[in-house]
Amino acid sequence: MINEFKDFIAKGNVMDMAVGIIIGAAFTAIVSSLVGDLINPIIGLVSGGVDFTNKYAVLAGEVPAGASLEAAREAGASIFAYGSFIMAVINFLIIAFVVFMLVKMVNRAKDAAAKEEEAAPEAPKGPTQEELLAEILVALKK
Repeated sequence: MINEFKDFIAKGNVMDMAVGIIIGAAFTAIVSSLVGDLINPIIGLVSGGVDFTNKYAVLAGEVPAGASLEAAREAGASIFAYGSFIMAVINFLIIAFVVFMLVKMVNRAKDAAAKEEEAAPEAPKGPTQEELLAEILVALKK
């Protein structure tokens, strides 16, 4: 069982997956910062500062009028926090769009590299084995 585990760990796919997960975690922090620190403030500026985070409906319990979502939760009320869900959906759409654009740029760079490789002229090739044998056959017939 230990040998099987060693074989499993030693496979390249497992190591590639581990590196992908680590880079993915770091990439998540970058994208979250991009969305939270750069894109959301711009959207807030354009939309007039609309923030759905503190929008909620009280299902049961007493909450002072105009209280924030956090204050409503601290009051022990049962609340339906639809604003947080709306903001999560908006953030998801923004992140998905940013990742889409990143993937699109990477694919464009890969395509450009592939076209450069295709455009590179090939070195002239020598005669094939069949051509050499045909020449030898002609020479032997003479």
